[in-house]
Amino acid sequence: MSANCISHQGLVRPAYGIALLKTSRSHRARAPLAHRSRPSALLWLQRAAGAAKQKQQRDKLAGELLALVGDTGRGANCSSGRTQEINEAIEALVALGTEQVTTDASLSATWKLLWTTEKETLFIVEKAGLFGTEAGEVYQVIDVGNESLQNVITFPPDGAFIVSSGIKVVGPQRVDFKFNSAKLKLPKRDIPFPPFGQGWFESVYLDDKIRVAKDVRGDTLIVARDGPPRLFE
Repeated sequence: MSANCISHQGLVRPAYGIALLKTSRSHRARAPLAHRSRPSALLWLQRAAGAAKQKQQRDKLAGELLALVGDTGRGANCSSGRTQEINEAIEALVALGTEQVTTDASLSATWKLLWTTEKETLFIVEKAGLFGTEAGEVYQVIDVGNESLQNVITFPPDGAFIVSSGIKVVGPQRVDFKFNSAKLKLPKRDIPFPPFGQGWFESVYLDDKIRVAKDVRGDTLIVARDGPPRLFE
């Protein structure tokens, strides 16, 4: 019998029918895969569009927040009405980033103070003139890899009040800290202070420019990224 034919119950049928059957089945098997790929691509595009829209919203709100704190003297000259506006802007930002992880490597930076409700910091900034000097920039230096934190108030050209702490990441937004040293750095000598205290802070919003943090005492901090971590000594 020819290789191109098969026999079944005395009938001779061409073997290419098997090939046609296999081809037909293979086409039917592949069709659902192609059909399923289209919704996946559409879903990806929808998610990408949603992420882009959310970033635009965050950037807009962050810009509004920066405008609100710009003329407040880092919080020292902030009216109750302005404070309320700032807090509302912060809450709007936080609502867009509730699932944001802010304790990874992106937290490591030298952060420059823009606004705070912390009374001790504002007191030193405001009253530095009583000690014959003037407060300069205020920084928070965080190095997640080295588990270190510094809070620094500078007194140009060479002075600074430096409080150093150890830190530990304990959640997606929370960091525990414990003070381990404090000193007033003067041009000719350093005056040490006994460190005491511990607590936590949560970076409730963070991007490539600013960070908003709340701490165990209910204070709020808004800082701007000012380069990689640099240690004050």
